[in-house]
Amino acid sequence: MFRWVKLGRVFNPQEVQGVNWLSEFAQAPSVLLFDDFVRVYFSCRPPADEYGRYVSYSAYVDLKRDNLFQIVNLAAHPILMLGEKGAFDEFGTYPVSVIRNHDHILAYYGGWTRCESVPFNVAIGVARSTDNGKTFARIGKGPVLSYSPDEPFILSGPKIRRFGRQWVLYYIAGKKWIPADGRPEPVYRIRMATSADGLTWQKHNKDLIDVRLEADECQASPDVFFYNGRYHMFFCYRYSLNYRSKSGGYRIGYAVSDDSVTWKRDDSKAGIDVSEDGWDAEMISYPHVFELDGNIYMLYLGNQVGRYGFGLARLEGQL
Repeated sequence: MFRWVKLGRVFNPQEVQGVNWLSEFAQAPSVLLFDDFVRVYFSCRPPADEYGRYVSYSAYVDLKRDNLFQIVNLAAHPILMLGEKGAFDEFGTYPVSVIRNHDHILAYYGGWTRCESVPFNVAIGVARSTDNGKTFARIGKGPVLSYSPDEPFILSGPKIRRFGRQWVLYYIAGKKWIPADGRPEPVYRIRMATSADGLTWQKHNKDLIDVRLEADECQASPDVFFYNGRYHMFFCYRYSLNYRSKSGGYRIGYAVSDDSVTWKRDDSKAGIDVSEDGWDAEMISYPHVFELDGNIYMLYLGNQVGRYGFGLARLEGQL
């Protein structure tokens, strides 16, 4: 069993004043390392419209490298504006995962479309930055990974990785919609695709992680970290219904692999859970693991899937 020591909440969007497009949530943190600071990308929202509908933007906060609780900069504008009318990302860019590639930075993100019979659909887009990750421009108007006969809706939660020459995109794909108090709720599982260039992808078309809670368990945020010759996946999972409560809400799980494709799940090793009280006492989700100056850290979300920001934990021992 691993042991993560919670160090505290790093960023709370409720404390940001005068920024309308960043008034709620700091979801799905993703790290990019610089010499003097650590940039954490996340997704946020302005207030809901008169119909209770949200849009989602992506932004970043820069943390001092030798003190990750000291904020040195906050994005002045969203890193990527919403897509044009009718585009797959017209209503949201959430979540986002970044990676350096030669002289530029790529961001893979979930593009949100509003629907009529169900609340939304999502496909995965990619954008490029040439100004050190401050702003991004779409590579094209459409998604880089979209629906297919085996994955008919909700391709989201991208986590981009490169192992040697191979690009790997871990993501979630919808399985079905189920009724819940008059509102359809999606069921989704973790999947993967591979590529030689990061743009043209081959789906593996199978679920990577088995279910434990129930047949309709939902899984998200498949964060894969290669260390000591093995692939370690920290992800989150929840019940299909009543998940906005402490009893049914997200928890962090763990799986290990020798080849990045076949995974053995063992949540008892995850080593982190909800707190007794406070901002992360109801749920804990969307883990992101990174190594920095001899330590391994995890960023994660707390209650209401990041409405109150993200926190930081440090690993005791080794993976």
